[in-house]
Amino acid sequence: MSLTDKLFILFGGICALLGIASAIGFALSRKVTSENGRATVDNLNARIRAWWVMVAIFALSFGLGRGVTVVLFALTSFYTLREFISLTPTRGADHLPLVAAFYVLLPLQYWLIWTDWYALFTILVPVYGFLLLPSLAALKGDADAFLLRVSRIQWGLMLTVYCISHAPALLTLDIPGRPREGFLLLFFLITVAQFSDVMQYVFGKLFGRTKVAPVISPSKTVEGLVGGGLSAVAAGAGLWWITPFTPLEAAAMALAIVAMGFLGGLSLSAVKRSMGVKDWGTMISGHGGVLDRMDSLSFAAPVFFHLTRYFYT
Repeated sequence: MSLTDKLFILFGGICALLGIASAIGFALSRKVTSENGRATVDNLNARIRAWWVMVAIFALSFGLGRGVTVVLFALTSFYTLREFISLTPTRGADHLPLVAAFYVLLPLQYWLIWTDWYALFTILVPVYGFLLLPSLAALKGDADAFLLRVSRIQWGLMLTVYCISHAPALLTLDIPGRPREGFLLLFFLITVAQFSDVMQYVFGKLFGRTKVAPVISPSKTVEGLVGGGLSAVAAGAGLWWITPFTPLEAAAMALAIVAMGFLGGLSLSAVKRSMGVKDWGTMISGHGGVLDRMDSLSFAAPVFFHLTRYFYT
């Protein structure tokens, strides 16, 4: 089966499922009358609409090529870094390291992916960025809360640029016998991560009783994690045919994505709680900011990338 045939089946199947989900969401919105029930249904419908947008973006990026995909993720990193920094207190002395983060390290990281410069791509931010940012801040001579200020910028850069950039980096993997199929690996990663988020929400609302971390994320429950996680693992196993994995290996990879995605969402919720905010922004209707949708992917993408590269290339 050719790459085009696989993508045609994938997009057709997902559009059919989203069509069914949209019809169910519309029916529920007409039927539910209680305030809590309506809020839940509205949130569910917002997630379904977000899926439609993601599918459209996927189709567009595949049709226009690898370069467009890299640019789309670079823009995603820019917006998520902006959201992170906008909620993080900074001072005048931080302007130079922020300029370096936004306009030097971010585009350079994605240029390295575009040129397939793996050796430098993996160390640019955690080594050179890590050393450059505090050096630029120190040159300004402001020592007030220096460690906290620099750490926030470093952490934001790692999370929103370095980690997220591992998703489009899947396009650079050269897997024997499967040329040009990095896009399918990217599809697998995002589908499993986002499907897990949605199903954890659904199972949590239907069956959730036991809170995982009530102070950090009151909406996350053990029942939601187990039910949603197992659903996403099953979906990942069902997508084995678009990957170099066997069904069992696809399930294991999906489990790694689910686990890291959950930890990413929980960690970013802790950051928001520490700053006294509910969402990272308001860019996505019903979902908050871009980082609210990318929190799970930011933790899952580097783990999935390196597992795939180590075992299959």
